[in-house]
Amino acid sequence: MPEAAGILRKMEGRLARPVAYRLPVGDARLPLNEALGRTLRLVATGRILCIHCGRRSAKSFNQGYCYPCFRSLARCDSCMVRPERCHHAAGTCREPDWARDHCLRPHLVYLANTSGPKVGITREAQVPTRWIDQGAVQALPLFRARDRHGSGLVEEVLKQVVADRTDWRRMLKGPPPALDLAAEAGRVLAACGEAVAACGQGGAVEPLRGARSQEIEYPVQAYPETVTAIDLGKTPRVEATLQGIKGQYLILDRGVLNVRRHAGYEVQVSF
Repeated sequence: MPEAAGILRKMEGRLARPVAYRLPVGDARLPLNEALGRTLRLVATGRILCIHCGRRSAKSFNQGYCYPCFRSLARCDSCMVRPERCHHAAGTCREPDWARDHCLRPHLVYLANTSGPKVGITREAQVPTRWIDQGAVQALPLFRARDRHGSGLVEEVLKQVVADRTDWRRMLKGPPPALDLAAEAGRVLAACGEAVAACGQGGAVEPLRGARSQEIEYPVQAYPETVTAIDLGKTPRVEATLQGIKGQYLILDRGVLNVRRHAGYEVQVSF
């Protein structure tokens, strides 16, 4: 019986048919796919430790950080959610060295099919991890930007005509209808192509002509009819049948657990 104890972190998903998942608990990496159809036991001890500094925290901020780190780390800044507001060039970035390794790198602007069509951005090196984390069943890169800020400017334009968020409840109720993402991209760009072109002046953004759509399958035996979220702060002991894994969610016969949201929780896991 695989088991482990320690600090929980976001699931690791490797592109395969279906996606191969591992659950990081302490120093262990539990192979989750083999737990499908079995009883998963997860017990939270009540301790929450910051995934950056290890400080004990009364609650988790921004998916795993203590409050001081939440206030000081660039990865927790508001520009991570609104990249078009990047202020590195102004010299006010919280961690300029970290930003050079993460934000000032090539990024992709893409269309994905999660709960329906959506636009998103990700560091080029994070493909296809970002798509898997979002529960996308299809994804198509549209543009390459030289940095996060540039990709954010394009996303800000595109989200005027296509959603930039996933309806997580709908995503967990089953796979969305298949889309012709190339046709969807044509529709979006026809509506705002001139504004996108303005974002790419000086070579900051280039279109990815000829890019192919990536299809992604997830290890799911059954989807829930009603999506009920499990909060380890309120329900510290979970014992239920694992019916599927999608995005950062464990689909159980008693609810769904967002693993990434509980990063930093000290847990005991077995199945």
